[in-house]
Amino acid sequence: MNQRFAIKLVAACAILAGATAPFGIAHAQTKLKWAHVYETSEPYHKWSVWAADEFKKRTNGKYEIQVFPASSLGKESDINQGLQLGTVDIILTGASFASNSYPRLAVSYYPFTFRDADHVVKYGQSEVFKELTEGYKKATGNTVTALTYYGARHATSNKLFKNCDEMKGLKIRVPDSPAYTALPRACGANPTPIAFAEVYLALQNGTVDAQENPLPTIEAKKFFEVQKNIILTGHISDALLTVISPSTMSRLSAAEQKLLADITQEAAVNTTNDIRKREGELVEEFKKKGNNVVTVDRAEFQQRVLKAVTFESMKLDKKDWDRIIAIK
Repeated sequence: MNQRFAIKLVAACAILAGATAPFGIAHAQTKLKWAHVYETSEPYHKWSVWAADEFKKRTNGKYEIQVFPASSLGKESDINQGLQLGTVDIILTGASFASNSYPRLAVSYYPFTFRDADHVVKYGQSEVFKELTEGYKKATGNTVTALTYYGARHATSNKLFKNCDEMKGLKIRVPDSPAYTALPRACGANPTPIAFAEVYLALQNGTVDAQENPLPTIEAKKFFEVQKNIILTGHISDALLTVISPSTMSRLSAAEQKLLADITQEAAVNTTNDIRKREGELVEEFKKKGNNVVTVDRAEFQQRVLKAVTFESMKLDKKDWDRIIAIK
């Protein structure tokens, strides 16, 4: 009788535990990998770690997410492929890389699409963004849960240039994605893809003459140390996507999927706020460090791109671009 009573008591406790823990503390812990290419000092990493900790906490320890920064699981194209191969579960990536599987997603990288950071944020909340990410999901199975403002991309260069013509022949590092080549091609420069982790050395040893990135990235990667000219072209207002692999989403319950989406969206808002604040501070800080910070006529650059680089040549749909431009 005692043995029978003990068995019933254990069973009752197990049922009670399952009923009181919405995500099931009785389950064995599942470990997930979150990869990105940014430094541990950057807000992208700080808030990714926060999101990982929050998901663990709110699922009562059922999931543990380990964040791998600074290209430690591969360059950006590698971690995008890793979603399909099952080597990573979650990534931060530019839509330019995700668009290798769904070209329309890269429309936001056509130069001078966005007016400012507010426009980027509103795009992330728009019907056109929802439509494009749904198309990407149908093509890949990957789920986009959040958009994070990355910053307006500016150039650093050994050779000072103030207009499009002065870029002619300039060897400029760009990410290994066609979306970033439009401005250099329009101005007669030579876009040169180099992995993000290798850019500092390439600038230092003269493999390339210039590169382009937002001001917070120029600071974090210390490009200002080896490039004294900072040219405020603002040619692309960039953003990162938080993307979940199909195999990972399939193992989550509907409640867990919503929870992960909510947490990554909260992380994106906090990261965006940090980046916007830092962008506003850095022009004067770079000047104090001795960098030559130059303002240019962005409209002149934009007109050259519109004349030289068609949407069709970048496998983009101008109707998508027009809808983004119209967002107020």
